[in-house]
Amino acid sequence: MEKIWLQNYPPKIPYNIDELPSFNSIPEMFEHTCEEFSSLPAFYSMGVTLSFQQLEIESRALAAWFQTKLHLKKGDRIAIMLPNILQYPVAMFAALRAGLIVVNVNPLYTASELVHQVNDSGAKTIIVLSNFLRTVQQALPQTPIKHVIVTNIGDLFPKPKAFAIHFYLKYIARKIPFITIPGAHDFRDAILKGKTKTLTPVKITSEDIAFLQYTGGTTGVAKGAMLSHKNIVSNVLQAETWFSQLLTRGKEIMITALPLYHIFSLLANCFFISKIGGLNVLIANPRDIKRMVSDMSKIKFTVMTGVNTLFNALVKFPDFAKLDFSSLKMCLGGGMAVQRAIAEQWRQVTGVTLIEAYGLTEASPCVASNPADLKAYNGTVGLPLPSTDVCVLDDEGHEVPIGEVGELAIKGPQVMMGYWKNPLETAKVFTPEGWLLTGDIVSIDEKGYISIRERKKDMIIVSGFNVYPNEIEDVLARLAGVREVAVVGVPDRNSGEAVKAFIVKDRPDLTAEEVTSYCYNYLTGYKIPKQIEFCDELPKSNVGKILRRALRDSTVKVAS
Repeated sequence: MEKIWLQNYPPKIPYNIDELPSFNSIPEMFEHTCEEFSSLPAFYSMGVTLSFQQLEIESRALAAWFQTKLHLKKGDRIAIMLPNILQYPVAMFAALRAGLIVVNVNPLYTASELVHQVNDSGAKTIIVLSNFLRTVQQALPQTPIKHVIVTNIGDLFPKPKAFAIHFYLKYIARKIPFITIPGAHDFRDAILKGKTKTLTPVKITSEDIAFLQYTGGTTGVAKGAMLSHKNIVSNVLQAETWFSQLLTRGKEIMITALPLYHIFSLLANCFFISKIGGLNVLIANPRDIKRMVSDMSKIKFTVMTGVNTLFNALVKFPDFAKLDFSSLKMCLGGGMAVQRAIAEQWRQVTGVTLIEAYGLTEASPCVASNPADLKAYNGTVGLPLPSTDVCVLDDEGHEVPIGEVGELAIKGPQVMMGYWKNPLETAKVFTPEGWLLTGDIVSIDEKGYISIRERKKDMIIVSGFNVYPNEIEDVLARLAGVREVAVVGVPDRNSGEAVKAFIVKDRPDLTAEEVTSYCYNYLTGYKIPKQIEFCDELPKSNVGKILRRALRDSTVKVAS
């Protein structure tokens, strides 16, 4: 495909990141950043701030301890099972500086999920928050793990505050189990001992693996995407280039509600904002909207990332509109489709346009984004980033004309090396010409803007017609009385498949008849939901993405 999007790039945005200074590895980029912004705050959590200088010192000490105490060497895998707390960036950067490969683990995983990820990756070391120690204890006998490093939420806090928080969580709130793992190491003690050691420099090349980022768990067995140092550094530079005219180095304050172990937040928040000297305000539990809004009220934040469900929950929470948005410059939505109704409400409440971007784990993750100066929601995920090439393919692998629908395929320096020890799955997602098949059904207009129609596996076929759940969800989300909605395809004797809508009500008197009547005003007949089910809640992933597969399997709790 001709790179038609380049002519619509914002002014002064280069077409390629090759024109910019680069780094051979994440540690090289990290150390340069810490030196440049040493006195500035890097991460903030629960009233405690970690500066770039402190982050460099703590991560260096932990990396030295990895080498001298655990004798970990370049290429060893280390699992990090932490929520958004200060220990995450320290542990992650320490691991990378020691040449290790980071395996991010969702702390809410069950023991069986943890067993699969650890066994598949071959990680023999795990860092875990004490709150989730029981899961690790249950998984240990079935894994090759030799070293368990346990941390408490307050380990990087001043001692009085650390003790008070730990006492409350363990003895009053009962959030920390009364169990111990023989031979486990203490995180804080490891850093203290590491400060007496010297970190031996590790030669890391751009092609070395930095992360095994697991993906696909909602559609089958999770696979580890091999993301190299080059992949991550390239995507950071692509993001920095794209948003450089809006954001100011050393001045930005980012609300970090999405978990850092998720690829969207890892790249956009942990790496990108840190790279430009920004402060990450860590939200440990974004499901607690009341607490989150309270935390946001204390900070003059300038940037925020999130997914549609988070933005939806915030605009529907009364106290959110009372916040001071005068410093807010940019809000970036990704991870799932941003619905027009939510984007418009967000703009009305905050005065800032919700910029939709697009990415996937296999691309580190960002592929495309709307311009930073976007004036209003446009229903697209924007233009391909610098040094990124895209095309749209039909089922036979042939490129389709501009404006027609097909599967998005991409190339770029951010595209993964493949799936860890899984050549068969790797071969399925790469064409012979080297294009990564995303599994997303899209169209690209004459200006190069990409519109996501649906995940290939989620598309519904009604009597031969393609129906895209995102389109129907977008319509239903604008109906007064609908708090949340998800649409799936269900078997139908007459049409092969039919559309079913799961709705969480915003008002008790909303009826299925009202929903159907509303749909007739905006949708053609075969797109109108044939079944409507009202629910107490919709099943979601750890970052708030609605799990359509769970809905298809009828695991949602039905309201009485």
